[in-house]
Amino acid sequence: MAEKFDIAVIGSGPGGYEAAIKCAQKNASVAIIEKEAIGGTCLNWGCIPSKALLASAHTLLMAKNAATMGIGIETATPDSQKIQERKNAIVARFANGMTAQLQKNKVKIIQGAASITAPGQIEIENDGIQTKIKADKIILASGSEPIEIPTMPFDGKTVISSKEALSLPEIPKSMIIVGGGAIGCELACVYAVMGTKVTIIEALTQLIPTEDRWVGQIIESELKKLGIRILVNQKAASIDKTVNPAKVTLANGQAIEAEKIMVAIGRRPAISKETIEKLDLKTNGKAIAVNEKMETNIPCLYAIGDVVGTTYLAHGAFAEARIAAENATGGDKKMGDYSLIPRAVYTFPEIASVGKSQNACEEEGLKIAIGKAFFKTNGKSNANNQTTGQVRVIIDKSAGKIIGITIVADQAAELIATATVLIANQENMSEIIFQHPTVSETLAEAVQNAYNLQ
Repeated sequence: MAEKFDIAVIGSGPGGYEAAIKCAQKNASVAIIEKEAIGGTCLNWGCIPSKALLASAHTLLMAKNAATMGIGIETATPDSQKIQERKNAIVARFANGMTAQLQKNKVKIIQGAASITAPGQIEIENDGIQTKIKADKIILASGSEPIEIPTMPFDGKTVISSKEALSLPEIPKSMIIVGGGAIGCELACVYAVMGTKVTIIEALTQLIPTEDRWVGQIIESELKKLGIRILVNQKAASIDKTVNPAKVTLANGQAIEAEKIMVAIGRRPAISKETIEKLDLKTNGKAIAVNEKMETNIPCLYAIGDVVGTTYLAHGAFAEARIAAENATGGDKKMGDYSLIPRAVYTFPEIASVGKSQNACEEEGLKIAIGKAFFKTNGKSNANNQTTGQVRVIIDKSAGKIIGITIVADQAAELIATATVLIANQENMSEIIFQHPTVSETLAEAVQNAYNLQ
């Protein structure tokens, strides 16, 4: 007889893990099913390992530039084995911690690939062995997967995804990165600083095309300073792997050679067409369609995180997980304002934004005012020798309120939390006092500039 649970969660990434814990804390019997590793893509092949590599690269970059701070460092070279060992140790520590938390909350961990055969029924395959479980409610948190280019499919050796790029045993001499979005630009920074000759190929007209043009211009300029070759408005058409190094041919006929070709043109929800058809799941493009309660069109089936395609952000999945868990255990909650979920790219310098971009405002026809402040005039930024970048604050003139903030700067991802609070709580904004000297003062200056208070 199939084992029965109140809640079954498919996927143990940020969303699945959070949902399972929250349901268990509501005294539900919970199973979490994971086909690969606890923590999902974020912990094992995404957020955490990429930030570990970025931290090593940033340390190396600081060492190389130490002379400008009056510090003499004769040699600064990367040790790829130790860098990978450090990254792996961090991932293992968090994976062990997450496993322990699931066990502490009496969540049953089931290893294997899950498929929903009917509402409330799940079949799990693990090393050829199939088992079945039942659940009153199911929360689908199966995440996303890298998108392949048909003319250059992944082989895990020459043509790689970000997953393989995070675990290269040796630093390659050259790398072509197809895709100038967040993943491509972050790993370009890592390997360029480590000594790899990096070329980014982006089909659109700027790097980080989801952000405003001025953001792309700053990042392109700064990445070029790292020695990265950038080709925008270009498409990779084909690859020849019979030669060493491999050769990528662009749509315009230009050929570029590199040891490694990393394809980072985006991710798509990890849900099979067969599952969608079998359950008659309603979709929104490639993603599963959900309402504000994270409910699908199938009774007692919820979906969260990358599989619903709302944010493709770990913290977005966390927020959706809490809503789904609450509702799956008898609550009645709705997701809040998605525009208040901040976004960040951990390049050198970082990019972070919350609310509407200038492009989005213009497309909607909003009448806006923009306030600017620059880190080159900030005392702490000068002391830190990190003066690149700026803050832009967007005000909706008709409402007189801030509707968007974008920051390009060292530690922008840390500053964006304060920006999010500013947008969410604007009534007493004039009473907020920023510590001096701090980098965050630049945010206050941009707000004042937007309201013409300077």
